[in-house]
Parts: sequence; C-alpha cells; structure tokens
Amino acid sequence: MVWVVTPGCARTQERSDWTSRALSDRIELRSDGTVHLHIGRIEMGQGLYAGVMQLAAEELDLPMARFRVAPVDTASAPDENFTDASASMRRTGMAVRRAAATARAVMLALAARQWRIGAASLRVENGIVRSAAGHRTDYWRLLAEANGKALPAARGSLKAPEAYRLLGRSVPRPDLPAKVTGAAVFVQDLRLPGMLHARVLRPPSLAASLEASDTQAAATMPGVVRVLRNGSFLAVVAQREEQAIAALEVLRAGCRWHEPATLPDPAGLYAYLRSEAGLPEIVPSSGDRRLTATYEVPYRMHASIGPSCAVAQFEDGRLTVWTHAQGVYPLRASLASLLDLPRRAVRCIHLEGAGCYGHNGADDAAADAALIAQAVQGAAVRLQWSREDEHGWEPYGPAMVMRLSGTLDAQGRISAWHHAVASPTHSSRPGGAARLLAARHVEPAIAPSFLHGLTTWAGGGRYNARPYYRVLASVESHLVRRAPLRSSALRSLGAYANVFAIESFMDELAEQAGADPLQFRLAHLDDTRAADVLRLAALRFGWEQGRAQSHGIGFARLNGYGAYIAVCAHATVESDGRARITRIVAAADCGELINPDAVRNQIEGGIVQAVSWTLYEQVRFDRTRITNTDWSSYPILRITEAPGVEVHLIDRPGADYLGLGEAAQGPAGAAVANAVARLRGHRHRTLPLHVGGAG
Repeated sequence: MVWVVTPGCARTQERSDWTSRALSDRIELRSDGTVHLHIGRIEMGQGLYAGVMQLAAEELDLPMARFRVAPVDTASAPDENFTDASASMRRTGMAVRRAAATARAVMLALAARQWRIGAASLRVENGIVRSAAGHRTDYWRLLAEANGKALPAARGSLKAPEAYRLLGRSVPRPDLPAKVTGAAVFVQDLRLPGMLHARVLRPPSLAASLEASDTQAAATMPGVVRVLRNGSFLAVVAQREEQAIAALEVLRAGCRWHEPATLPDPAGLYAYLRSEAGLPEIVPSSGDRRLTATYEVPYRMHASIGPSCAVAQFEDGRLTVWTHAQGVYPLRASLASLLDLPRRAVRCIHLEGAGCYGHNGADDAAADAALIAQAVQGAAVRLQWSREDEHGWEPYGPAMVMRLSGTLDAQGRISAWHHAVASPTHSSRPGGAARLLAARHVEPAIAPSFLHGLTTWAGGGRYNARPYYRVLASVESHLVRRAPLRSSALRSLGAYANVFAIESFMDELAEQAGADPLQFRLAHLDDTRAADVLRLAALRFGWEQGRAQSHGIGFARLNGYGAYIAVCAHATVESDGRARITRIVAAADCGELINPDAVRNQIEGGIVQAVSWTLYEQVRFDRTRITNTDWSSYPILRITEAPGVEVHLIDRPGADYLGLGEAAQGPAGAAVANAVARLRGHRHRTLPLHVGGAG
C-alpha cells in the first residue's frame, strides 16, 4: 500500500495500487513518471506555472518535461487567496522550491536507507540516484519499493547558484505553443455536454432599477429555455448562444427602467475627488525654492481582450463554477453567501481567461452564471459577457489626484517633500456577496459594503506614494469613500499614478535646480541597486546631458520593496501633431533571475500597457452611465503605435526574488510623460496625454 497525503490538508488515505505519492502538499509523484505541483495561485499569462516548474525541476534534478501544474481547484488546491501584489514567485514560487528541495532530500534519505549508506555520498541527475558504490535507481522505483512505509524525515537545503543547471536560463514556456497556435483552451472556449448559453440584460445606466418588463415575447423565441427575472437582474437562457443574444434584444425592448442621474459632472471629477477626500484646492507655485503641483489620473479599464465568461452547473444541491477569477477561494465564499449555500457545496475551478490585469469582470460573470445555474438546475450554463458589458460594468482602476510640494536648498537639493493622494479604493475583490455586481440587482438587493472597515492603506492608493529618494518626505493618503464609479485592482494599484506624479515632479524640480534629470535623481539616491538600474538604462538608451529635449526618464522600486526599474523613453511628433513614443529602454533588478526571457516578457508587457494608459486610456461617463463601451470610444495603443522596447536585466544570484509583474507601470508611464513634456516644452499634469489636445 502507498500512503497519499491529500493536497492542502493533513489527512492521509490508503491506496492499494502505486498510482501517486504526495511528498508534501505541493509535490506529488505519479506512477506515470510525472510530478504534479499543487499551488493556489493562478496562471494568467504571466508565466507562473512555467516558473514554478523550473524551480521544482532545479531542486529535484528532473527535466521540466516531467512536471505538471494541477488546476487551481477549491476541491484540492492550497488556499492562497488572490493571485496579486506581484508576490507569486517570492511566496508561491519559494514555497514550491523549498518543498522540492525537501522532497529531493527525502528521496536521497530513502535511497540511503535502502542501500545502508550515507545520504551525503549520493548524487542525482535527471531523477536518477547514484552512489559511489555503483547503486542506481530513480525516484519512482524508490517509492514503489517503499511499499507504503513511512518516508524518512529529511531537511532539504536550496541549491547554491553555482550548482544551477536550469535557474537563470531562458527555458521555453511549455504553455506558449498552444497559445500562439490557437490550441489553448480558455474559459471562453469551455464546452460541456448539454451545455446551455446565457446572457444577462444589464440596466441601461449605473443606478437604474427595473420598473416593468415583458418577458413573454423573449420566452417564446426559438431555442429559449428560460427567461429569468430576480429584481432588476434579468437573464435569458437558450440552447445556442446566438439564440440567447437574439432573445436578449427582444427582452431589452420590453423593459422600462427608472434612471436617476447619480454621477457627478465628469468635467468636475477631480474637484469632486479632492472635495470628498478633504484636499483643498491649491494654486500651483514655482518660486525660486518651492514648487507645488497637482497631478491627475482618470479611471481606466482593464480592457481585457476577451470579455468575461464563466460556466456553472447546479446539481443535487451543489454548485460547480469554472472561472478565470484571480481568487477561487474568496470567490467560493462570496458565491456561497449570494446563493445561501454552505461553502462546502460550492466548488470553483480556475481556467485561464483572455486577459485580466487585476480585478476585471471575471468574478461578476461567475456570480451571474451561478445565479442562472441555480434557477435552471441540472444543465451546465455558459454565461458570456459582451464587449459592452465588459467596458460598461467591470470594476475600473480608480481615478486619483496627487498633490505634491517640494523645496530646494541653496545647493539645488531637495530639502522637503510632501505628497498627498486622494483615491477611491483599489480593492473591492470578492469578500462577501455585496462585492458581486449581481448582488446589487437581485431582490432584495445587497448594498455594496466593501468600504466598511477599509483602511487607507488597504485601499491601495498609497502604493509608491513615498518617494524612494533620500529626501525628508511626508505622505498623507485620503480614501475617497463615496466614489462615483465602482473601482478595484488594476495592475500596480496606486503605484502607477503615484510614480507618474513623483517622477514628473522630480523632472520639474530638476529643471528648477538647473540639473540634468538623470543626475538629479542619482544625487538623491543612496541605494546602489537603484542607481545601478538608472545608470544601465541611461547607458543603453544613450542618455546625454543637455541633449534630452525629446527624452524622458522614470524610476521606481515597486512599493518600496519590489523590483527596481528605470525606463528611458524617446518621443517624436506625428504629422497630425500628436506625440508618439518610438523607443523605450528599461533596466531592471528583480533579484535572482529564474527565467530571463519570462522577466523580459513581464516588463515589455507592462511598458506597452503603461504607454497606452498614459497616452490614451480614460473611462468617460455622463450623469447616468459609462459612455465609451466599445473599442472605438475607448481606444488603446495599436500594434502599429507600439514603441521598440529593449529590456536589460541585472542578475543577483542568490538574492531574494523581488515582485515584478506590476513594477514597470509607473516608471514607464512617467518616462512617457516626461518625454512628451520635454518634446512639447510644457507639461500636462492630467492624463491621458492624447485627450483634449493635450498630446
């Protein structure tokens, strides 16, 4: 018999055949020669699965081809809450690496016990254990020969950098071939036997409530299985997707809504945020020694290329949901609350979605699907959002206002710095039914409650508000509790806006001091790693003192403890008078490199997204609704507009892994803003730069 430790808990069960053996709640060896890794953080294009496989393969001395990552499933995966905060490698990755090192030590101890020799004399290569005396076996034979006996206790130690064979190499990601050839299955592609298709009819405006509806015409259309009404929550279920879409339009025509005007005047958005936060209006000043400035960033969309989707099945009192949400355990708890079910009756299984970048509509689509599946019962129900649903109803990245003031001393150094930020919450992820969109529309409606007990730090607006420079700085963060639009986590949270403000202000102070922007930054840094990335980016970019009329620079260390990134940007003027970013060079230090190519991918993607945010992206609204609900009215950076991007990396073998996934947003946005300001000869402190002639 073999004892199997069920992943995620301490229970064991007997098996009468050799099929698998778990060496920890992270590492499971199966008799087919594969190693299955169990993690609670999800893959969303960032290369996490490949990264943990590379770490485990290094410590177990096995080829990566033997590894699999189990789906993140509440029935089996460890509960690691949300995949967020650029923390996957330093938390989950290190947990897997330590588990793999311990598993290797256990296997060597097992071989030593069988051969009656010391474990220190053994070596491993490609899973083959050898002794100096000529013994030879592999992990799988060792487990089979153990025949259910208790495994020896052992303490593993991580390999030293000089012993690496995989870490630090650009190993190809095993998931990419399927993704680039169209063979990958995203949640949008999932098809189950007998599956039905559903669409939800959203209210025509954000605060609208349903006064009357005629469901009969839609209910009698071909293929329609059910028209569901629960308060202001309306949905159509049909045998085919196009039937559901057609019936939805008929249902739309039969509804009457009450639409109060609850949103502030969009022209006064930033004044509204300042007022709600208690930040007084200020007049910018630029005296000889003191500078004050206010920077503003609008609401932005996640703008996922694939609209949100979920599949749900309610059968025998139990709900199963396939979702691309970033936290299946928090979602499970919230769905259980919404549907009045015990948590044990809800199972959430993660499948990748086509784009994410934070808290988009994935959780809300899962809630829609769950409500509909509970009403239909038995059949699986696929719920697909439209592009208009996604643009109009996802939680947005918050608009923010940053008010900065600084003073220069006689030597042109910063002697005082104050940073005040006003921001709605950056965190309304599932934490109870009230945080799900459908909860606002069902009867009785559940009022949003995500601000109850929320601190200003938890709101996320304070991220990167404290400059990383050696200055006497004070920071105050104000949470806007009565925000006009629903908001939540968008890649980097408040760091993008705060770094845009800080690095713009550094350029303005440098100009006032008569200093080169690069040298001004270096003069205010005492962290050599920070200085190293600035110097490397400038060197590779070709930064020259006094010749930066179209160049911009930006730097930050993510949240003061993550990766260091410096970015240089070059701007030109197009024939239509708009600025274009043609070249970007970045340098990064994220500690020890696991896979350099994967690191570059993360930085390149963050840079391109930040360029798009800085030049183009802005949620627009009137007094009742979102007004840009398609790609033509919410433009993003086109492929033909993307700059050439170079990324240069500093490797620190043996150093801690530093959070990377969100680190490029702020420095890249700041570099773009600074380059455009120098190109134009005047600075626009409100983003995006290409709206209202600002570009």
